[in-house]
Amino acid sequence: MHASRTLARPGLRVRHPLALGLAIALSLTAAPAVLAQQPAQADAKTLDQVIVTGTRVSDRTVAESTAPIDIITPETLEATGTVELATALSRALPSLNFPRPAITDGTDAVRPAQLRGLAPDQVLVLVNGKRRHTTALINLNGSQGRGSSPVDLNAIPIASIERVEVLRDGASAQYGSDAIAGVVNVVLKGSGSGGSIAARYGQYSAGDGEQYQLSGDLGLEGERGWLRLAAQGGHQDNTNRARPFQGVVEQRYGDPEIDHGAFSYNGEFKPVDYLSFYSFGSYSERDVLSNGYFRFAADPRNIPSIYPNGFLPQIHNVSKDRAAVFGVRSETAGGTQIDLSYNYGHNGLTFDIENTLNRSLGPSSPTKFYAGALEVTQHVLNLDFTRPVDFGWKYPITFAWGAEWRGEEFSQRAGEFLSYANGGVPASNGQVLPGAQVFSGFRASDAGEFDRHSYSFYLDVEGDLTDKFSAGLAARYESYSDFGDTTSGKLSARYAFTDAVALRATVSTGFRAPSLQQQYFQSIATNFISGVPYEIGTFRVDNPAAVALGSEPLKAEESTNYSLGLVLQPADGLYITLDAYQIKVDDRILLSENLTSTAVRNYLQANGYPGIGGGRYFTNAVDTKTQGVDLIATYGWDVGNGKLSTTAGYNYSKTEIENIAPNPPRLAAIDPAAVRIGRTEIGRITKGAPRDKFFLAGDWKSGNWNLTATATRYGEFTELHASDPLQDQTFSAKWTLDLAATYRLDRWDFTVGGDNVLNEYPDESKLVRGTRNYLPYNTASPFGFNGAFAYLKVGYKW
Repeated sequence: MHASRTLARPGLRVRHPLALGLAIALSLTAAPAVLAQQPAQADAKTLDQVIVTGTRVSDRTVAESTAPIDIITPETLEATGTVELATALSRALPSLNFPRPAITDGTDAVRPAQLRGLAPDQVLVLVNGKRRHTTALINLNGSQGRGSSPVDLNAIPIASIERVEVLRDGASAQYGSDAIAGVVNVVLKGSGSGGSIAARYGQYSAGDGEQYQLSGDLGLEGERGWLRLAAQGGHQDNTNRARPFQGVVEQRYGDPEIDHGAFSYNGEFKPVDYLSFYSFGSYSERDVLSNGYFRFAADPRNIPSIYPNGFLPQIHNVSKDRAAVFGVRSETAGGTQIDLSYNYGHNGLTFDIENTLNRSLGPSSPTKFYAGALEVTQHVLNLDFTRPVDFGWKYPITFAWGAEWRGEEFSQRAGEFLSYANGGVPASNGQVLPGAQVFSGFRASDAGEFDRHSYSFYLDVEGDLTDKFSAGLAARYESYSDFGDTTSGKLSARYAFTDAVALRATVSTGFRAPSLQQQYFQSIATNFISGVPYEIGTFRVDNPAAVALGSEPLKAEESTNYSLGLVLQPADGLYITLDAYQIKVDDRILLSENLTSTAVRNYLQANGYPGIGGGRYFTNAVDTKTQGVDLIATYGWDVGNGKLSTTAGYNYSKTEIENIAPNPPRLAAIDPAAVRIGRTEIGRITKGAPRDKFFLAGDWKSGNWNLTATATRYGEFTELHASDPLQDQTFSAKWTLDLAATYRLDRWDFTVGGDNVLNEYPDESKLVRGTRNYLPYNTASPFGFNGAFAYLKVGYKW
């Protein structure tokens, strides 16, 4: 039974991630006492923090950056009250959106995040400056980020993070594909002794969603090197905001049930002063049980002898994520710094369907199925050189150049035969409904292994030309084995009129290579149209049926970014940045609508595709323009016997579709009225995320007390109906309030906190599913729809 599969056996609930994470975290407390004597050194002030993202100058700070960049400290991450990195970033950054979709198959397990309203896969994620691999999942259902395969930020344990640097600017010329909207660089905790351990417990005010977690980190130092370990593990119960039907709640609608565990390491060994070996990596496992739509007892999809009261089919996903980087750094006698590294990343996602049946198999149908698996693997070799050159000017100019080779692999594994088999037994309505209910297994014809490679060369020049003026120039050439080559460039500059006023600007071109998932994922299922079975689904772009409907080989998305910013420090302790931006994306890759009209079906049947009734495929069909502004202000002052630090952030972002490509001639000849990109997808791109977002956060420290509060306003968003504008709905703006109080006693921290303490919910959806309006909230809500959450946390640091 699938002897070659290494991820999970059919029907097996994996419970060891929690035990793994807790065991590792507990083991961190067993460090020798001699390593626990010195507390970790305090972070530098944010404005003076030396950055490593968006620049290769060794001493560039946040205040001196030529592009907008945010530094998210561990204290900020902890103050958000969440154990998920993506959720924490969404609460700390006005330009980042992280909704919590439900009943969206695998997207419940691996949720995507958006920066500046663009697609989740248009953000490049780095760890310690090295490219992070994406998830194997491709989001196909009606969530934000439909059609994307982004990085799983929540696979990185928060306990391992020193800081997160978020570059809000196009950076393809500096880092390569995906950096259209910006770059998120997770910097891991490094050298230094000491460590921490923390336990957390929480629950929603509705009485569900119980959570508990244990996390910790430990630093070890030697004469020539150091090692930092971190781990976290925990459990989350599901939440349910479904309404009753006929007095009974059959549906579950909310967050899934999750067990998770993660471990990371970061280390360096320096045998001599000019040579160092380094390595860092992580392993995480997330076990997720999410829900489909309830099948009522009389539903034709049900078999009453198996489920006399109906059934709620569930998807059991196990996501395994691992990464490791090995490298060596050196510096020549002439001052050239050399960095050679190998980067490995892998993500695997299995699908087991539980509490279900295959209606076409009749009363003998199993109730559990293994439905298949997806895997991605990344191999990256980097060789980087950096050298400051003194031309006799006041400051040296930094030159950086290098090369990269990247190999990528994507595999799709078939499910067991009965998960997609057509047993021929008709349902009560006379139709034959093959495949496991809620998620039909991947067929043997869907399975396959695909790979590609690319190589690139870059040059980056940056420096302070005068006391007031700094500038940078970058160029990158990248060639892919599957779609060709591309060149991108970037020009950036900053001019300080005074110590208190500076102007910065960038202009750049960028690109995003089509992912292997977008090119090769395929899932075909049998659907009945007017009582006739047809094979309909998501086709690979090279599938003959898709080609007959106009699909073409995918090409890279190309972008042009403009940014203009004002940096103000008008008073001691007050720092303000205002950055306007415009991002044009040509040939944006989207998943088409289902092409299943009568004309399409008749053509396919008559031209060598019997049984194929249409489907959808990925296409470069849309050009978009995104314009917006980011405003960040920080100020600190003495209040009473303590220190109050405040941060205000605002983002306005508007995306418009500038062009939708006409239907390909093949499709236009078959059905002149065919619609490849429909109203719902247009709305998802242009109105599906909040147009604006504002937050005001305060942190007051006095003696042993630390009080934090964050008020956030999420702007309105809109859902467009597929065909009827009268059924469009705009969901109004909402405020949430998060509060936390921490008391410090020696090395102990005791925290009580609440997220969304005012118990705010999004507007109820007016969409009525038949006569059952039992799913009241829209899953695109930027703060979810679970209500208030309270938690307790106890931590110890040494």
